[in-house]
Amino acid sequence: MTSETRHGAGTAAGARRRRAGLASGALAAVLLVAGAADTAVAAQTHPRAPGHAHALTHLGGWASPVAGGRVSQKYGIKGKWAAGHHTGIDLAVPRGTPVRSVGSGTVVFAGRSGAYGKAVTIRMHDGHYTLFAHLSRITVQRGQRVRAGTWIGRSGNSGRTTGPHLHFEVRAQRGYGSDVDPVAYLARKGVRLV
Repeated sequence: MTSETRHGAGTAAGARRRRAGLASGALAAVLLVAGAADTAVAAQTHPRAPGHAHALTHLGGWASPVAGGRVSQKYGIKGKWAAGHHTGIDLAVPRGTPVRSVGSGTVVFAGRSGAYGKAVTIRMHDGHYTLFAHLSRITVQRGQRVRAGTWIGRSGNSGRTTGPHLHFEVRAQRGYGSDVDPVAYLARKGVRLV
């Protein structure tokens, strides 16, 4: 028995596997050549249940921060936060869920940030700032340029949390207290979170 026969290379099934491997390799090469490997995300083809984050990538260059997240804490509700209200939204996702940039910009902070735990802040090309908090892992660094869909980390429960989720904020300025409703902000960009 030859090596090819042992591994099915000489059979019809082996030939199908080789063709499938070549096809998937060709697709990967096209994505790499196009520079889209880190932003290639399937467009949404089915409606999701109300309260769920929708498709990751939007044709207008904006994206949802996570796929399939359910809004578990809305923006602006009164509470014991320093601002007196919830300054972002919480998206309920399992620990380790990939978190992605919502648009093009530059990472201005990537590290630990008090109650936010491991966090990333991006200055968007439109001048706003987006903050992604309670991460379990950060995959970008300060000064790095990102696009919609760029992987920036993984969700977690670092900092002051009651469980794994992504806290997502949008700010008009870099400082705390200049928060903007993230659902409305992304809706104006064509991305629906709820």
